[in-house]
Order: sequence, then structure tokens, then C-alpha cells
Amino acid sequence: MTKTIGCRDWRWQALWWFYFFRLWSTVAGQTRYSIPEELKQGSVVGNLAKDLGLGLSDIFDRQLRVASDAGEQYFSVDVGKGELLVNDRIDREALCGQSSSCVLPLQVVMENPLQSQRIEVEIRDINDNSPRFHTQEIKLNIPESVAVGKRFLLESAEDPDVGINSLKTYSVSKNDYFSIKYKDTKNGNSVPELVLERGLDREKQITHRLIFTALDGGNPPKSGTCEITITVTDINDNFPVFTENLYKVALKENSTRGTPVIKVAATDADDGLNGEVVYSFASRTPTALLTKFGINPETGEIVLKGDLDYESATTYAIDVTAKDRGVPEMESHCRVQLDVEDINDNAPEIMLTSKPNPVREDAPSGTVVALISARDLDSADNGKVSLHVPERSPFALKPSFSKNYELVTSARLDREKHSEYNVEITATDSGSPPLSTKKVVTVRVDDVNDNPPVFSQSSYNVYLKENGVAGSILFSVSASDLDSGENAKISYSILDSKVQEVSVSSYVYINSDNGSIYSMHSFDYEKLKVFEIQVQAKDQGSPSLSSNTTVHVFILDQNDNAPSVIYPSSAALGSLSHQRMPRSAKAGHLVTKVTAVDADSGHNAWISYKVAEATDASLFTVNQYTGEVRTKRSVSEHDDSSQRLLIEIRDDGEPVQSATVTVSILLEDGLHEPILDLRHKVSEPSKKSDRLALYLILSLASVSVLSLVTFLILAVKCMRSSRSSGACCMRRSDCEDYKNPNRNLQIQLNTDGPIKYVEVLGGDMMSQSQSFRSCMSPMSEYSDFTLIKPSSTTDFKEVISVLDASLPDSTWTFESQQVSRLSLSNEHYLTPS
Repeated sequence: MTKTIGCRDWRWQALWWFYFFRLWSTVAGQTRYSIPEELKQGSVVGNLAKDLGLGLSDIFDRQLRVASDAGEQYFSVDVGKGELLVNDRIDREALCGQSSSCVLPLQVVMENPLQSQRIEVEIRDINDNSPRFHTQEIKLNIPESVAVGKRFLLESAEDPDVGINSLKTYSVSKNDYFSIKYKDTKNGNSVPELVLERGLDREKQITHRLIFTALDGGNPPKSGTCEITITVTDINDNFPVFTENLYKVALKENSTRGTPVIKVAATDADDGLNGEVVYSFASRTPTALLTKFGINPETGEIVLKGDLDYESATTYAIDVTAKDRGVPEMESHCRVQLDVEDINDNAPEIMLTSKPNPVREDAPSGTVVALISARDLDSADNGKVSLHVPERSPFALKPSFSKNYELVTSARLDREKHSEYNVEITATDSGSPPLSTKKVVTVRVDDVNDNPPVFSQSSYNVYLKENGVAGSILFSVSASDLDSGENAKISYSILDSKVQEVSVSSYVYINSDNGSIYSMHSFDYEKLKVFEIQVQAKDQGSPSLSSNTTVHVFILDQNDNAPSVIYPSSAALGSLSHQRMPRSAKAGHLVTKVTAVDADSGHNAWISYKVAEATDASLFTVNQYTGEVRTKRSVSEHDDSSQRLLIEIRDDGEPVQSATVTVSILLEDGLHEPILDLRHKVSEPSKKSDRLALYLILSLASVSVLSLVTFLILAVKCMRSSRSSGACCMRRSDCEDYKNPNRNLQIQLNTDGPIKYVEVLGGDMMSQSQSFRSCMSPMSEYSDFTLIKPSSTTDFKEVISVLDASLPDSTWTFESQQVSRLSLSNEHYLTPS
């Protein structure tokens, strides 16, 4: 037994090497290999890299692989050698049945760039199957009256192999009565027949047993056997005869059960029971046929019992037996060939040969995204498949070769609108009615840097209190980027600019990751009131994109300055002021006037005066707003000649800041006359002073009228503009500047310190404006009114509150001044009473 197996192995190896040198050939430019079936796993089919003109590095780098339409992966690629290897056992009979040609189509797929090529592998038959009979015993009843030369149809053996390895000859064991001959059928096949060579004599021998052998043409040949048992019967010497030996019929695969297939007919020349014919399927009929077809034993009509499927079997061969009722029975055979007609009952199939590759959103039209193939199990027009995608899809299908397509881009992609596309592919066959299948292929779109960062606002206004802690956060800007990944990562920076001739980077710095702006040091409103920061947002794409925004920083005043006394001058006299007054002074006599200023602004600079301490609290009083020190009553002889006043000066800030000044008053006799003379001198030019007062009243009235008219004109323009654009802009430039709401007319009453002034402003918040300022100086008993330009701006709402709060007496009077100044510089003098 071992020796026989070794011989077989040696012969198998010799046969393998014989076919190895004839492995492949190229037909019409297409690579084709030829191998025998049943090769061991790992056997070399051919050098795929060499035949396709590829280097070994290409196989690895481009991820070469093979795909089979057969469903099983019978082959693989050796990446190191570039050879096509057998990956699994290949049984030609299982793949192709008894077809004369067995070719496996393969698709070679390479990535980066995506490419495919078709090759074919022919599977050659080897003699690995022995002939086989369906039954192990054939029983024949032969009447003794049968003439010599009578032929008896025998069961044919089956051999799955093809070509030279298929079934070739039959033989029977040595005997004196029977031999084997062949009969050619209409389909070109030969069937064995048992031929009677010598007359039978039932009385000599009732039963004959023969060994029936079938041989194939392999080397060495293989065989199969069965036993023929022949029973010699008595006279019923006529066989039923069919009208045809081969019946052909066609039936659609969607035929329902119970559909008549065909009616066979046979006649018997005998009389009586010997002439009555009964029909049946041959004894060797497979079970699969018996479940699909039935026959009426009386009429010979064959009907459909099961379902037909063209894709499973295209034709059926049904052997029918006709027997008479004689003793012994006489029978004959015919064959019914049923051809199944295909109908369009299979929808097309869509298969992805390769997974879809991500595609850049700026990829040009025609970029290959995926490889797709289609098939339909039906035949003829029912199996012709066409593929298409929706018209509005930015993708298209490009045919490559038989039933294979490339999914390519057909329009520009935009990842910000669609980060991925679900491409619906429809496959439709040409049947009637047509059947279709849909498959969704998901294609991911890779981002490119085509969107700059965008700030939430075109500009920002930041209000910052002065004297803040250095390093504290001022504000945070934010920008967004529609891109993704690195293209959407934003870094913030401050563009270089000047603030009071100093780089803005010395004032603030910005966190590049989150856009938070921090102060480098504290700010002083008295030195810097407003400045701009140009912020840039830049993404991390290549090339990077950026955008800018402006941050307007407004410094808000804090009460960080105490009032400073400017009269009497503390620098010359220290904190003590010496004043003289006559004992003859009456109530309301002006002793002196204390003047102070505050470097702050607004409420923080509103100054008030009060007597904190006094030698005699009943003798003197100080005006809360002007700082004038006057007598509350007439001086008496009992009052001390030396009086001391401690005057406290407070601002209106929070917390309150204050300063003090000490006034020493010496009461003396004989000082009343010069003062009376002075009053007489002052009263002398009263007519001239009255005329000057009239001029001042007219000037103030004209300014007031001019301001009122300006307000009315701007109000009308604002109303008209608000109807059309919904915004009120007051300005003097062209239409574009109406977008800037900072250009307007403002009025400011400043009561900071000793200089009281009203400002009428017009212009841009960020530029130098034209204005008129009226100044009232309390440095002496008589103030001056001055028109000055230009000046800074302030908020109109603050103007109203200042106007309401800064006029406690609600009256203004004109007085003459000791030295009258009226010049071309528009300076006038105004004293609050």
C-alpha cells in the first residue's frame, strides 16, 4: 500500500513539473497562466511582478493584491518575490463542472495611485476522479426469444474529469453471450449497449451475472464497476417503442408548479397485458429530478412539481422508461431534454473592488475615488448591467473594462458644506421589466486651508479702569475658522503700532492660544485716555490665512488724585496763609478766596470747601463751591485780633480725597478807608463795565443760539437718516463716514478744579475735534470767559449730568473786572455768582 502511494506521488510530481514550464502565456495583451488543479498551497503560479512590469518595491509600496470573481480567495501574492501563489485547494470540477474550459478571472489591484488590471488563470484537469455508476447492480430481464444481436441500453457511468481524463471505454467480464458496443446519440455522445452474441436458453441458464467496467483515459487510467444481473424470461417478445428517442422542450424558470412539461408516448405491438404500457422515470433518476418533476404512469405526461432556477441549472435530462404488463415485462427508454429559459429574476449586484479613498476638497475633476464592479446572474440582456449616479452628485462613473468602473470626481468639492458624501450608485439591468440595485458609497473629503479666521466683531470697545493691576486681563477676542484640524487652529498676535510714540506691545500682550489680552502695567487716565490695539488671528494651515480686528481701549478715571491748593500758594507760604482785614468789616466782607484743582475728571474732580476748624466759628464762613471766605457778621470789639481758619477741600470721588489749608486772619484798625476808596474807584467806570457786560451777554446769547440751531439741524438729519438706514450719524464727511457713530456733536461742562469750562464739540472720537470752550477762572473775585479750540471730547450723557449738578446757584451774572481784556482771540470774562 505504501509503495503504491509513493508511486502516485512521484507521478503526480512529474505531471506537476511538466505543467509548470507551461504555466502562462499572453493572449491579446492580457496576462494568462495555466496550472493543473489540486496544486498544493503555496505553489508558484507565475512571477506576477515580472509579467506586469513591476519592481518588487512597487508591490510593497503600492499594496498589490488580487481579487477573484469566484468568491473564494484561491490566490495570493508573495510580496517579497512578486510571485502569484496558490492560496487554497482548487477543485476544477467544483468550479467549472464538466465544461471544456475552466478559466478563473482575477483582478490585480494596486493602491497609490489606484490601478487595476485583469489576468486569467486556466485550471487544467488532472485525473483525480474515477468513473462511477449510479447503481451497483443493473438488473435486466431478457426473454429467451430475443434474437442474436439484440442490444440492451446500459446505464452510463459518470466521470467529472474532462478531456483525456474523461470516460473512454466500457467492458464486461468474459462470457459467451454478451459483449459491449456503443451507440451514438443525436447530441454526439456514445452510450454503452449490451449486445447479445449468442441465443439464450432459459432451460440451460436462467441468470447471467456480468461485471460491467468503465475506464477513463487518464495515465494511469481509473475505473469503476457495477454488476449486471440478467434474468432470462419467457416469451413476451415485443418492447414498447417511443415515438422519439429524444424529446426536447423549453420551459421558463418562473413556471408554476403543476405546469405540464411534455407528454411522451410509446406503443407495444403485443396484445393484452403484453401490449399495455406503463410510464415511469428510470430507476437511476436522481432524487433532485424526482422532487422537481412527476410523470403520469398511464398517460406519460410529465408535470412540474418544484421550482426552476436558470442560475442553478440551465438544462435537465430526464430518462423515461416504458414497460408493458407482459410476463416478463418488456421495457424501452427515451430521454426528455428540458431547457430552462431565463427570465429577469435577479437584480444586479454592485461590488467595491477597493475601499473609497479620502479626497481633498481641491482635487481636480477626474480624480479616482474607488473601483467598482457589477454583475448579474441572469443571461443575455437580463444580465447586461449599467451603472449611474445622481445628476447633481459631484461624482461620476467612468468605465474601465468589462463590468468595471472608476468612481471619479466631476465637480469641485467643498468640505465646509459637506465633510463627506454618500454617493448613491444605481445598477440597472436590461431585462424587461428591468431590475435595479442601489448601493451607497461613503466618500470622506479632506480639508484644505481655504477659509481665513473670522472675528466675532469687526472691532471691540473695552472700558478699563485706571490703576489696574499689571498682568490683569483686559479683554478676550475670539475668532472662528470654518476649516478643520490644523487649518482651524488659530493663534492670536498683536500687530505693531504706536501709542504716544511707544510700541503698543509695551502696554499689552496677548495669549496666542485663547486671544486673552493682558496689561503690561497699570494705566493712568491723566496720561492716557484711549488707544487702539490691532489684533491678528492666523490659522496653522499651509499657507496660513489671517484676519485683523481693532480693539479700542478707553481708560476710565478713578479718584486717585487729592485736590491741590493753588491759592493761596502753599509753595511760598507753606500750609499757612496770612490775611488782614479791618475791624470795621461788615457781614459778607470778602476776606480771601481759596482755590484748588483736582487732576481727576468728572465727579472725581468736583471740589467743595468747608471750614473744618475756626477760632470763632460764628465770624467766618466759606462758600462751598467758590472757596470765598467771607464774614458772617460784623466784627465786634470783643473779637480776638488774630483769627485762625482750617479749611478742608474735598472732591466728590469714591473714596473721597481731601486737602486742608490754614488761613490766619489779623484784624486791624484803619484798613477800611483804602477799601472804600477802591470801591469808589470800581464804581466810577460802571458805565464802561455795563457796556462790556452787554457785549458779553450778546456773545453768550449768540453762542447759545448757534448751539441750539446746530442741535436742531443735526436732529433733523438724524431722523431722516434713521428712517433709511436705522442709524443716526452726525458728521461732516461723505456717506462712508456715516458708518462711524463716534463722529457727533457734544457739549461738555467741566468743573474740575478752579477752571470751569463748557465745551461744544464736533468731530471724531479718535481724532482731534473742533470745539469752543468757555473758561471761568475763580483765581480771583472776578472770573474770565474764554473761547478756546480745540479740545478733547466726552460723552453727551455725562454733559447733561454735569450741567445739572454743577450749577447749584442756577444763576450766572456778569461783572466787570479790574483789568478788562477783550481781544481778537475771543476771550471774555464770566463770573459765577
